[in-house]
Amino acid sequence: MSKIDKLIEKLKSRPKDFSWAELQKILNHYGYEERSGKGSRRKFISETGAIISLHEPHPKKILKLYMIDLVIEHLNLEEDE
Repeated sequence: MSKIDKLIEKLKSRPKDFSWAELQKILNHYGYEERSGKGSRRKFISETGAIISLHEPHPKKILKLYMIDLVIEHLNLEEDE
């Protein structure tokens, strides 16, 4: 299993310690480019024009659970039930 696959599996497990840098790596892997918005707002735009809009967490760079859920849903990474 590659590093990116391990990172995706970590995201899917909905951890409490998932960092902004880890999210950036995953979204870059899926072809998203990060764009700055106002303040801490960041937009990740795919080659097809899909947009994921999030606030970059600060001062700690750990994602909130709702952000993880949003990314999992957007990337269709839900586990099959």
